Amino acid sequence: MEQPKRQPGKPGWRFALLALVLAVAISAVVRSLWLDIYFIPSASMEPLLRTGDRILVARTGSQPLNRGDVVVFDGRGSFAPLNSGNGPVADALADAGRWLGLAGSDTTYVKRVIGLPGDRVVCCDAAGRLTVNGQPVAEPYLYPGDAPSTTKFSIEVPPGRLWLMGDHRSVSADSRSLLGAPGGGMVPLERVIGRPVQIIWPLDRFAAVARSEPAATTTTTNGQ
Repeated sequence: MEQPKRQPGKPGWRFALLALVLAVAISAVVRSLWLDIYFIPSASMEPLLRTGDRILVARTGSQPLNRGDVVVFDGRGSFAPLNSGNGPVADALADAGRWLGLAGSDTTYVKRVIGLPGDRVVCCDAAGRLTVNGQPVAEPYLYPGDAPSTTKFSIEVPPGRLWLMGDHRSVSADSRSLLGAPGGGMVPLERVIGRPVQIIWPLDRFAAVARSEPAATTTTTNGQ
């Protein structure tokens, strides 16, 4: 009796797997070079960014930053310990959650540029405003009811560094919190990952993140 011929396996799953691999690879390239997704884990940038927002971030590369820009940055060595970690498995799971935009990061932060290299930033003048190079800073982005700062300081931003602060000043851990630490709360320019350009989740907050005007009436390119 003739045995029935075996039908060749359907190749559909192979094409689906290949398409998935290609999609992940393309996404990885795009996110490493141009755009990435980050989860907002705290209220430090309210009212602009809220806890739980997912934001699309455009990598800045060599583009100059302005005072008033909101930036996403790697805080290791300034805001966070260089050797932070919870073990390879936990770190891998955390990295996967961050890559999918489902979780925040212990070493990635979102703050606003207040001082560029060479700037003198002071809190505060007689009217309670921050000053940059002697000029008062207009800060319409501040959380309603917050003072520009309750911490007094007078610092000069070194070459290649930034002075960064949150918009919700009363709850933000930022450059002010590290005044007595090595580096004085200044973040290296090369640690800046990019600028938020779009809130993509939740859908009722889907909106572009406009680039602010410079925070003070002074020169607004890096190193000047």
